[in-house]
Amino acid sequence: MHGRFFICGVGLALLALAGCQVPEESETRPTGRNVLDARTLRQAKSGEVDFTTHIKPVLEAKCAACHNQEALPGRMSLASQEEARRSGALRGFIIPGQPEASPLLSRLTSAHAQVQAMPPVGESLTEDEVALIKRWISQGAPWPDGPAGELKTSLSVQGD
Repeated sequence: MHGRFFICGVGLALLALAGCQVPEESETRPTGRNVLDARTLRQAKSGEVDFTTHIKPVLEAKCAACHNQEALPGRMSLASQEEARRSGALRGFIIPGQPEASPLLSRLTSAHAQVQAMPPVGESLTEDEVALIKRWISQGAPWPDGPAGELKTSLSVQGD
């Protein structure tokens, strides 16, 4: 008798876990398209990854609307270099030269990220975009100061 309850319990648990996973494509999360055009993407894959040309457009299009201090106070913010690399209890989200240690990249590539896929709404990052972010972090994640290094969020765009 106990065996049947155990088997039923395991079956129900597996069904519940399957229901928690976000499908790769849904009405709220369509399959992503590359933000960069093919020529720019090829250039970034073979040469130096430039924040302003290659990384900023991806982060602005697919990450910055939610990952800023106005939208999610105290959570991962990509609005500026200072916020993305801050240290302390939350540690830096981008660790230059260490993509495997950078929480930003691990959230995009880990199995756990597949359950709570980022972004939860809107186009997902493509494999090319994730590889580009990894390459940029490996190259030291150079991020300019001033306006060139500040990402526009949906909130800051509305305020303009």
